[in-house]
Amino acid sequence: MRSHANMACVLKIALAALCAAPPAGALDITLPAETASFKASNLPGYPLVQQNCLVCHSAQYVQFQPPSSPRGYWEATVRKMKKTFGAQFADEDIAAMVDYLVKTYGAERVAAGEVGASTAYARR
Repeated sequence: MRSHANMACVLKIALAALCAAPPAGALDITLPAETASFKASNLPGYPLVQQNCLVCHSAQYVQFQPPSSPRGYWEATVRKMKKTFGAQFADEDIAAMVDYLVKTYGAERVAAGEVGASTAYARR
């Protein structure tokens, strides 16, 4: 019986201490400005990617994808963003977005020093 009285006393003291403590304030965090951007392109998918992808994540997400990623990888990724994560873009835009992504960041890109990147993958 005495241990119940001691426990009740300890609980009352703990409750009083909690009530006396000041409330926690909101934590204010300022993030740095976004510096990543999509590579500019004349491909029709470029403005679609800018318009639709940046709503949920930075361009850096795309830049860190494997550079040898084939068209199927990019198509699956874009469709996953729509179906699984609820991205709001038209199904008709998927082909243009995938074309931009695979030609700019994936296996079909051809830039200075990267000539043959798409053909190297195709030969495997």
